[in-house]
Amino acid sequence: MKKFILVVILLVGVMALTNLIARLPVGDRIAVIKVDGVIVDPEPIIKKIEKAKEDRSVKALVLRVDSPGGSVGASQEIYRALERFKESKKPIVVSMGNVAASGGYYISVPADYIYANPGTITGSIGVIIQHIDYKELLNRIGVSATAIKTGKFKDTLSPFRKLTEEEKAYLENTIEDAYQQFISAILKYRSGKISEERLKSVADGRIMTGLMAQKLGLVDGVGNMEDAIDMAKKLAHVKKAKVFYMEDKKGFFRRFLGMNLSDLDSYQYKTMIYYLMK
Repeated sequence: MKKFILVVILLVGVMALTNLIARLPVGDRIAVIKVDGVIVDPEPIIKKIEKAKEDRSVKALVLRVDSPGGSVGASQEIYRALERFKESKKPIVVSMGNVAASGGYYISVPADYIYANPGTITGSIGVIIQHIDYKELLNRIGVSATAIKTGKFKDTLSPFRKLTEEEKAYLENTIEDAYQQFISAILKYRSGKISEERLKSVADGRIMTGLMAQKLGLVDGVGNMEDAIDMAKKLAHVKKAKVFYMEDKKGFFRRFLGMNLSDLDSYQYKTMIYYLMK
């Protein structure tokens, strides 16, 4: 039994040492950053991107995207961080996982090369804002709400009343502006691969497989994570570069839950507009 325990301790020590060595900024390296789940808080991702940009040992970045999208602002923050990374002349390659739709696709666009699996769910190019009306339900139980406001649109999207026709038109104009921003963001980097006319013909919220997206010119190749890493090495001209994953440091409780505590409150801002697959 003692020998078994010693072997386990030795194996754990070797694994920890291997992981530590892989993280040391020695030699040429390919950084891998994962974007998982709904995109609401961009700050942790942005910090990793900035760190990879400033690290001279990092020669390329692989962005692993497995996300249905998220809020417009958060998606745009990550998009801009990747643009700033590109100023370093280091290539970016995206590897799409199960889902890279809406805002998940949006953040992929600045990459020099985008890989999707044949069955990756992507696309869903569009904008959504939702409103729930509890007025009739509350009336049935004798509850009413009053809003004291400084302008007619201040309580737009309040769940305690219906939207007026004027408010619907105002919201439609707002999301149309965000939609045009989405289209422009795609064309900025992919106009040579898909025309504006063709893009708009499929940018109606529809989802598609990775294979369909490749045929349309929305992604560059069909492949997995290893293909993306190989492409990053090729574009950076570093065939023997080491690969390291820029992971979040998690305590026992977060590892046990398998999620960030902040994810429990991802939808705390009910009035946000989203680049999100529904």
